[in-house]
Formats: sequence, structure tokens, C-alpha cells
Amino acid sequence: MNVPALASQALIGFGVVRHARLKPTRHAFAYDTYFLMLPMRSLERQGPGALARNRWAALSFYDADHGDARGPAQGGALGWLDELLHSEDIFDATGEVWLHCYPRVLGFAFKPVSFWYCHTPDGTLRAVVVEVNNTFGERHCYLLDTPRFGVEQRAAKVFHVSPFCPVEGGYRFRFMLTPDLKRTVARVDFDDAQGPVIETSVSGVLEPLNAQSLRRAVWRYPAMTLGVVLRIHWQAVKLFIKKAPFFGKPTPPTNFTTR
Repeated sequence: MNVPALASQALIGFGVVRHARLKPTRHAFAYDTYFLMLPMRSLERQGPGALARNRWAALSFYDADHGDARGPAQGGALGWLDELLHSEDIFDATGEVWLHCYPRVLGFAFKPVSFWYCHTPDGTLRAVVVEVNNTFGERHCYLLDTPRFGVEQRAAKVFHVSPFCPVEGGYRFRFMLTPDLKRTVARVDFDDAQGPVIETSVSGVLEPLNAQSLRRAVWRYPAMTLGVVLRIHWQAVKLFIKKAPFFGKPTPPTNFTTR
């Protein structure tokens, strides 16, 4: 599936994040959420529009919240992404780059996972970079080469995220995006050697990011990113009470990117 060229406007998605642990302790939850879907190359050419970029606002986007934390003077998050792709011998992802991520809300940022959808000039999906942050301030990227929407992609798990999951096994990724860019789903499942352990997804309906949709996001979820952190810790308490196995934090992987 090709992404239509007309969709060069920043979008905001309103939807649901779901998480289900299948074993050894069953545990599931779902929360309403919202997220940004940003056409990074178009924003470089046209400016951020209604989105506050690299400045404080009730809802904003900072380049330094991604990649190696470089600011706009050093090329920003998009410059970091292009360097990462080139280091992996991917030179044809020069079309639009859509970044699915959480914003800063009231100056607070925490982005458990962000998805970079990298396209060729004709709109073909060329690569997906899955950028993962844990609550210890560490970051790691999984690079999926020549993926396709709706087709499962796999990667070995090498980065510590939760103390209730070991760093072993692998991830299964599946991404869906309607041709009219009205709805998106990103699914990430974790398997151990015996089979599925955790199933997660974030889905939503996309609409133009403008003053009206920004106000609705802030009023409906006034402390969304802080709420993400609080909910992560609250779910951890529940797992502890259920006596889920606990795993200590290992040393982070030497390589920043796993292909």
C-alpha cells in the first residue's frame, strides 16, 4: 500500500491502547489515549502549523525527545533518523516519514514507543523504526527492513522494558493504515520460547491537527503523558500483587539499533 501524497498535514489520533498478559499471570487493561502522526519531511518544508515545535505549550513536540536527543540546530529528529537509515545501508527512504508518537503535555514527555514509517518517493513503505523507551531513561530502536502494512514483522527482544518480562524471545509487529489515512493500528506482541506472552496495540481514528483538535485533546486528557507513567506503575503494582515473576534490569545492549 502506498501512502497518498496529499496527506502532508500533521494529524492527531484519538483511540485506545490495549495490553493483555497471557501467562503466567493473566492481566489485561485498556485506556483511552491520543497520539500524533507527523509527516516529518513536510513539516521541515512547510513549518509546524498549529503544532508547537521545540517550545513550551500545553501540547508540543520536541525533536530532542527522540533518537540521540539532538536539537533542531543539529538537524533534529529527522536528521538523526536519516543517519540511522544510512548507517544500515538504507538510502532510498527519501519520501515522507510519518512519526507516530506521544506529544509533550504541559512540558512533560514520556514516549514508551514511537513508530517511524519511512517511505520511498513513490509512497512505498521502505522501513519502520520502532523507538522504545523504558522508565530508566534508556532507549533502543528496532529497524524493520522492507516491511508491509498488514504483514507481520519479527525482531529478537534485546532491550529491557518491564521487570515482569525477561529479555529473551522476540517481538511480532503488525501495522495497519487505511489508504485515506483515517485510521491506524500498531500492534506489538511478545513471545517467549513457548509462545505468546503479551499482546499490545494502539489504535485510533486520525484527523487534522489544528487548534480545535488540539484543544479537545488537552481538555479531554489534561495530563496524558504523566498519566501514562502513573498507569505503568499502577499496573506494575497489580502484577506484583498477583505475584508475577520479577526480573532484574540487565545491562543495555551495546548496539543502539537492532535490525
